[in-house]
Amino acid sequence: MSNFWMKLKKPFFVLAPMADVTDAAFRQVIAKYGRPDVMWTEFTSAEGLASAGQSKLIVNLKFAENERPIVAQLFGTHPDKMREAAKLVKKLGFDGLDINMGCPDRSIVKQGAGGATIRNPKLAREIIEAAREGAGGLPISVKTRLGFSKDSEFEKWFGMLLEAKLSAITIHARTVKEMSKVPARWEFVKRAVEMRNKAGVETLIVGNGDALNLADARKKAEESGV
Repeated sequence: MSNFWMKLKKPFFVLAPMADVTDAAFRQVIAKYGRPDVMWTEFTSAEGLASAGQSKLIVNLKFAENERPIVAQLFGTHPDKMREAAKLVKKLGFDGLDINMGCPDRSIVKQGAGGATIRNPKLAREIIEAAREGAGGLPISVKTRLGFSKDSEFEKWFGMLLEAKLSAITIHARTVKEMSKVPARWEFVKRAVEMRNKAGVETLIVGNGDALNLADARKKAEESGV
């Protein structure tokens, strides 16, 4: 199966997935007036998609051809449910599957999902592998943060993600606890690139946080190497 990530001209710029914002209607406006290199859906519960409630959530995975390449973003804590949801993502024709391991929303963290996954690396790895099994060759990526409550968690956590040989890792350069209340620390994004290079893997690193406009984003990409 083709991995669209490897075909992107660098540096590339993507639409950040945002719950209750980046729905199908919003993305159509963006596709017409300010098209990014990659689109994301709003994040959707893998458990919900793999349940009787699927019919209510499936609207989150609606997309049009002019949004390609488009990635479905899921979150969850049960590998078996992630596997089933990944099969649906594949069936619907997405170009990739992204797993949210960074959301700081209290209700998501309380479930052990989103940013809480950082505190459970073993489960995180199982979720990634389950998504890979279900997605049938689609590229798997992860969006995450520097750590749950402190920066010192970053290297161990990010090292585990590199070992998973993901197609791409998006790093929101703040911890889960910080939400968006402090400036993003792009020196950690640069460190992620260094770690990736040392590990010798092809995983693309995407920086996230305080990219104020295209000129600023280009500057951050150049300085960090993402």
